[in-house]
Amino acid sequence: MTDHLGVSVVICAYTEKRWEQTCAAIKSVQSQDPEPAEVLLVVDHNPPMAGRARGVFSGITVLENDDVPGLSGARNTGLRAASQPVTAFLDDDAEARPGWLAALIEPYRSPDVVATGGTVHPAWPGQRPRWLPPEFDWVVGCSYRGLPESLSSIRNPIGASMSMRTGLALEVGGFDTGVGRVGTRPVGCEETELSIRLTARIPGASIIYVPASAVDHHVSPDRIRISYFLRRCWHEGISKAMVVRLAGALSGLERERRHVAVTLPLGVLRDLRASVTGDPDAFRRALVTVAGLCSAAAGYVRGRMQLSSSHLTPRSRRRPVSHPPVLPPAESQDPPTARLDV
Repeated sequence: MTDHLGVSVVICAYTEKRWEQTCAAIKSVQSQDPEPAEVLLVVDHNPPMAGRARGVFSGITVLENDDVPGLSGARNTGLRAASQPVTAFLDDDAEARPGWLAALIEPYRSPDVVATGGTVHPAWPGQRPRWLPPEFDWVVGCSYRGLPESLSSIRNPIGASMSMRTGLALEVGGFDTGVGRVGTRPVGCEETELSIRLTARIPGASIIYVPASAVDHHVSPDRIRISYFLRRCWHEGISKAMVVRLAGALSGLERERRHVAVTLPLGVLRDLRASVTGDPDAFRRALVTVAGLCSAAAGYVRGRMQLSSSHLTPRSRRRPVSHPPVLPPAESQDPPTARLDV
């Protein structure tokens, strides 16, 4: 870890159903060498869980989300409470491997680095689903095929394992509370939108992907169903529409263009070849790739239509807003019922 930067680690939690995983996440952070200057557990509008955590955990600070319910609001609460120059975020259902924090912070030796992200490995509840293309591991919040394999500059990190300069993140307004997950609703992109603002603020700024900084992200059984896969892709499209409205298409879809134009076609070709050379699951993966892309594209179109009708305009970023934009209820944003036998 760099000698001149202290680190606050923020873990956001919202349900006691993940209690054991939250305990493991905290333990994995406290086991880092060197340890972070402080560990903040932010509980998202769940007073019983916050009380339980205060009575169980020692050596950490337990906070309650004082912002809008959801992951973005909880992260903003952690950012505002952080006392160190760098704030790192770890999901409550992820466990940091030894050396995670030291590697994640090392790039800050360069003053141009404003944020970093690490590798997120899926911890499956059993075997990896054979129908799931590795290009879509982002659906379960993990690193996916198409990301760099060595230290590289990227547009944005994966939210399960990332860090940023605390003061700069607060200066640009923190996470947008109109973007991101609330409870179990499978939306995202809050780290993408903030990352774009972070690099836009400072000329020459960069965000670094650090493969050596690794965590294991638990994947719950409900997330390895094709129905969840399609819903997650659909909501990713809706989230991307929000990011494009706020940040512009050039930045908002920079990484997605290459993924769609290069990575996904190569994956489909790979699986089609494998399907004729004896892999019985390869054709299903190719089919799932096409279905996932179509679902995300349809969600994006739906999101653009919704945002156009709501007349959403970019907000002030000086402090996280207190209310998200008005959009149709979550249930009305689910994709049409679809069946894909995999």
